[in-house]
Amino acid sequence: MPQIPKGRRVGQAAVNSLRGLLEEHDHIVQEISGQNDFGEDLYVTFADNGRVTSDVIKVQVKGGDRWRRANGYAVPVDHHGDTWANGNIPVYCVVYDPDSKRLHWANATQQLRRAGPMSPTRYIGVSPNAVLNDMTMTSFVAQARRYVGRYRGRQAVLTHLGEMSGVDFDPTDHVLHFVNGYDEDLIFWKRPGDALATLLLSAHDWEPALVSVESLLRTELPEPEDGGVDARAVRWDDLDLPSADDLDLSRSETMWVLSCFISTQQADEESEDLIGASCEGCPSCTGEEPKEHGNIEADVLHDYVITRILDRIEAEPDLLHRSILAMREDAELEPEIVAELGPLEADPRIVRQVTKLSRATVATVNDIEPEAFRLAVHYLIRRIYISGPSLPLDEQVRIVWRIPEPETPTP
Repeated sequence: MPQIPKGRRVGQAAVNSLRGLLEEHDHIVQEISGQNDFGEDLYVTFADNGRVTSDVIKVQVKGGDRWRRANGYAVPVDHHGDTWANGNIPVYCVVYDPDSKRLHWANATQQLRRAGPMSPTRYIGVSPNAVLNDMTMTSFVAQARRYVGRYRGRQAVLTHLGEMSGVDFDPTDHVLHFVNGYDEDLIFWKRPGDALATLLLSAHDWEPALVSVESLLRTELPEPEDGGVDARAVRWDDLDLPSADDLDLSRSETMWVLSCFISTQQADEESEDLIGASCEGCPSCTGEEPKEHGNIEADVLHDYVITRILDRIEAEPDLLHRSILAMREDAELEPEIVAELGPLEADPRIVRQVTKLSRATVATVNDIEPEAFRLAVHYLIRRIYISGPSLPLDEQVRIVWRIPEPETPTP
């Protein structure tokens, strides 16, 4: 008598487990026939308070321990790269672990698009933190629907510009686009309330350039008559901002950027809510818990953070292990962090750098790959708060660790 392969049984158990969980939460699941399976097993249409939405994803489901890795799971892309990255409907990968009976998810489309066609990834990384169950269903659906919504209305424009320039714009950001006579793209990017903006130029390979109105016009303004120091020039020199000439901007391009500054300034002035939100929670405003002001990846204080990390690892050799366990048990871990953990934990080289992190292997942040630095921060740190630049560095940067620092014994 013919035998049913074990892999088929585990694979069907994975599909059944995911389907049952989604349907318990009133989402609509359509299984794709095996004859029409080209890298997706399910269509999922999300519901909201019992009402069907227009938000749809496709899911590739894998079951079994063959997808397990040292720090998570990995789903092979094989020949599905183009369809998963460039289709009209985003594709998610879900892995069912038969030992733990848990489902784990990853946004395959997002990972492939971030990697880009020039450095295609062979595997979709799935983090052990990305658990899909009754408790996490709400946050998973919110993340998935938010990602699907990136391709509607104004957000579709931001998504297109972001994928083109390699930047993930926030919906509240001021983002304006210009194409010059040579079909070169210019993107003006400014956060609400900021005095400075970032220019992204296709002619400069999308290298971000921080600019101000004064810096752009620096070469056109006269020198101070008395030979003294111009206060505006001091600001330019301190920040080392490029001028229009430095960026090879034409007259029309410069005028366009200046008009962007004017229009976004007017928008900020007309929206007190946005201005208030930019400093909400600052100790100087409320005396309460400070708001996180910076993106870790872009923060100029990386050296300070890596130094603090190395200090703690040197004093507490088991810190990394304890922090990873604490993160695995964090039910409130943000879906965006969970999504980023997948590809980082699926790369053995990155994981190896983090597990061997010490003063013998790393002196500054330049001695560690950016991806390994991000993974170390995710493992060890819950939040980083940035206060005013006038404060000493130890007071300006406050780190909230996953494992609190041991109390210093009083003498």
